[in-house]
Parts: sequence; structure tokens; C-alpha cells
Amino acid sequence: MAINFSGEFTTPRNPDEVYEFLSDPNKFGPLLPDFQSMSVQDPTHFTVRVRVGVGNIRGTAELKMELAEATRPHRAQYKGQGTAVGSQITLSAGFDLSPAAESTKVAWQGEANVFGKLASMAGGMLEPLGRKNIQKLIDGLQKALAEPIVAPAVIPQSTSIEPPAAPALAPVQPRVESPESPGVGLANPDSPNHQASAPDQAEVEGLGLSQANSEPLQSEASTPQAPQPTSEVPVDKKL
Repeated sequence: MAINFSGEFTTPRNPDEVYEFLSDPNKFGPLLPDFQSMSVQDPTHFTVRVRVGVGNIRGTAELKMELAEATRPHRAQYKGQGTAVGSQITLSAGFDLSPAAESTKVAWQGEANVFGKLASMAGGMLEPLGRKNIQKLIDGLQKALAEPIVAPAVIPQSTSIEPPAAPALAPVQPRVESPESPGVGLANPDSPNHQASAPDQAEVEGLGLSQANSEPLQSEASTPQAPQPTSEVPVDKKL
């Protein structure tokens, strides 16, 4: 028993984006009706397991799929075959892409053939069920392609602003005060020709110092004097 189907829809994605989606088994395979699992052998071959239920008949179909035709970005077509409930199943699904105004028109067509026990037992229920499942596939495909691909926004990295460095302070020079003692002068310590020299004899004597002893001499005013005995001179009374 053969079931033919066809139709078309429009997606806001461009033809190249639609082709990328349709030619990827990892994206197209899970859209098959009553999908259970799949395994991918290479970019053009994969095996998919789907549930089968017609009236009282329940089972699982294992379909070996192939991307038989791939013409970027105009056409993609799948072909598959497998078994379910003691019956043989073959199918094909093709998609023709054409650009439209800021969109892409997708014209799809396909065919499914069921032979054996499943076809004889399902009777007239097989064709409407097949068309229902095909419509599920197209609805899932339309939903997946309903939105255009938006590039992720680039968030600028925050930059830290370092506070300005404090100006370096000039080192404080120690202040040197010259002594108030008379007769002694100090040379400028910053002078490159400065040499330390010992004071001469005149400067030492001016300060009350002796060469033999650097301790200051005691002045006569500060040395106590011993009382001198006074002698009385007799006055001549005849004068």
C-alpha cells in the first residue's frame, strides 16, 4: 500500500540556514513521528526507532535512513527502509528550497509504502494514520524553522580603572642650626670641599679653654678668696 503526500510552507530563515537544518540527521531525525531513539553512523546515514500503533497493533519500527540527495542550498532528500510488526516499510521525503522576500519557501513531497501483515490488518486505517503522522513531521519542522537565527550578543568586558598614583614627596632634609657660641663658625656641610678642622689656639683661648685641658677655666670672680688679716698702723699722736 502506497501513500503519497506533498505541501509547502514558508520560513523566515534563508535557504542556506534551512538546508543546514534539513541535511543534519541530528536535527531532522528527532522530528519523525513517535520518535524513540536514533544512532548516527556518518553524516549521511543513521538508524531511527519509532513507535507503531494501528488499532490493536502495537510495536516498534527500526528504520535505516540515508541522506540520498544533498544540493546546497536547493534540495535535500531522505530515503529509508525497515521492518515493523512483521511488515516491510519504505519511505522517502524530499525538500526543495527557493528564496523569497526575506524568507525561504519549502516545497515538500514524499511517499510511504507498507507491505505484509501490517497492511492487511490495518486496512483502511493505515492511510489516514500515515497522513496524520506526516503532518506531525511537517508541523515540527515548521516550528523548528519559525524563528530566524540570531547571533549571540557580545557583552563587552568591564575594564577596571586604576586610581591615579599619589605624587612622590621629596625627602625632607634635616635642618642644621649653627651654635650660638661666639668665635666658632661651621662650614656649609653641603659644600663638596668641606673638611672638618680643629679650632686653633686663639679660638680655644677665646672660649676660655686651654690646650692641656678642654674644661673651661674658672674665673677669679667665681673662686672664693681667703680673708686677708688687717694690720693696724699706729698713728703718731704727735702729728
